[in-house]
Amino acid sequence: MSDSLNTSANNQAYTLAHQIAEVAADKKARDIVILDLRPLTAITDYFVICTGEVDQHVRAIVNEIDERLRPEKPWHIEGLQHLSWVLMDYVNVVVHVFNPEAREYFNLEKLWADAAIEKIADDSAA
Repeated sequence: MSDSLNTSANNQAYTLAHQIAEVAADKKARDIVILDLRPLTAITDYFVICTGEVDQHVRAIVNEIDERLRPEKPWHIEGLQHLSWVLMDYVNVVVHVFNPEAREYFNLEKLWADAAIEKIADDSAA
């Protein structure tokens, strides 16, 4: 975990990012990370990035995040038609749920390599 991530209770975006990551982990998403983009861009504060094994798993992760975060609703959801990459925009937190091929191809962690990254434990090693 990076020291530059703001973990204070006052940071609502950070709290939301962690809630999203926990829901994704509960749905067995893989390779869950939170990127702190605050020092790099004004477009959003955090990215939550995770992987679903197949398209149906991607849909299940997205549906679970949408359902469990109510009444918080994403401003925009994109990619539900193809399910290789679904983006959920909560304004200060943007969620990216990929299938394995799309995650490898787009490689957002490399694109945003200057961001502090927090890896969220999942059960994939078990």
